[in-house]
Amino acid sequence: MSLEILEQLEAKIQMAIDTISLLQMEIEELKETNESLGRESDAVRENRDALEQENARLKADHDAWQQRIRSLLGKIEEVE
Repeated sequence: MSLEILEQLEAKIQMAIDTISLLQMEIEELKETNESLGRESDAVRENRDALEQENARLKADHDAWQQRIRSLLGKIEEVE
């Protein structure tokens, strides 16, 4: 009977080892996915920052053009 108990224990230990191995592989896959997502997040953040800078530059250009147009319209009104 003790041989049967030892065999059951051995089977349970082997199942635990197999489960641990599978979990370790899953952890490695998740780490790789996490690193990939981190790199992707960094790229998106950099792209967003570049777009925000371009947007600010375009707004400044727009404001400058509006000011020029107002100035020209003011000069036209002075002539009339």
